[in-house]
Amino acid sequence: MIEKFQAIESRFVDIERKMSDPEIISDNATYQDLVKQHSELKEGVEVFRQYQKASSELIEAEALLQDPEMKEVAEEEMSRLKTLKNNFKEQLEFFLLPKDPDDSKNAIVEIRSGSGGEEAALFAGTLYRMYSRYTEKNKWKVEVLSENFTGLGGLKEVTYVISGKNVFSRLKYESGTHRVQRVPETESSGRVHTSAVTVAIFPEAEEVDIDIDTKDLRIDTFRASGAGGQHVNKTSSAIRITHIPTGTVAACQDERSQFQNKDKAMRMLRSRLYEAEQERKAKDEALVRKIQVGSGDRSEKIRTYNFPQKRVTDHRVPITLHTLDKILDGDLDELLDALAQADRVSKLSEQ
Repeated sequence: MIEKFQAIESRFVDIERKMSDPEIISDNATYQDLVKQHSELKEGVEVFRQYQKASSELIEAEALLQDPEMKEVAEEEMSRLKTLKNNFKEQLEFFLLPKDPDDSKNAIVEIRSGSGGEEAALFAGTLYRMYSRYTEKNKWKVEVLSENFTGLGGLKEVTYVISGKNVFSRLKYESGTHRVQRVPETESSGRVHTSAVTVAIFPEAEEVDIDIDTKDLRIDTFRASGAGGQHVNKTSSAIRITHIPTGTVAACQDERSQFQNKDKAMRMLRSRLYEAEQERKAKDEALVRKIQVGSGDRSEKIRTYNFPQKRVTDHRVPITLHTLDKILDGDLDELLDALAQADRVSKLSEQ
């Protein structure tokens, strides 16, 4: 491991040298590639340098054991430095794990109400707001691809793209069934009801990621449904694209332009086909890339939001937090950090 990081540090120093070269700075494409490499290596190099520093200080502390007057102090310092060194070593081992090539991509998010009727639709809206607040805190951007509301203001389903730095790496663990336990506003007896909402997170695929033959596509136009006045009544601008070999369907009706709806539907279709191909490869390799979205049945759950107890429990880690209000307001880092850490530990054990 030490030899690997010595090589990484040497490469990092060489990149920094090149980034200060005026000739390279003037070549924007080359310079931006170096900036990307520098960013990818920086964290690992900084931890390696801290690891080396702790190792050096540990040797110095061990030398003080020979001095009777300094022995007690040296033993305390050695204990601290050993813990520090082990922590840095663990971080370095994680850094060397193979990176998910999708981590740097934008994410397409699909939220659908499952079992529970209108209460599930209302909670789907709550989750939509939760992720929107988290997106705002990270200064990411949101573009809605399609949405479908109920008559009472609930959310049947919504599909949207979140764009920003390493979006997919942070949100990919959110795929699955989210269960809510609370007393609906329409419940007169005060009984706690259980409803379910499914969330699917997958990387937004680019054209270079997957090749789609236009001969394999069936494109249908239809009139948009829902509120919209004359536009809805007179214009067949909504688009449905079907990938015939797989039966995968993507539809969009949110834009007034047929061209814009087609573009959004193609982005959804491309990403769904890319995700399906990645999952197929993962199964062939007998690896579980991430927890999959279930059927929407309340028994298939990855997380439970209990309103009476102000409690959120993730059943995969497991972790329980009594900060429901903060989490629903987009304070997701503690949950996401725990899931990412568990994933790294799992991968490390497979090495």
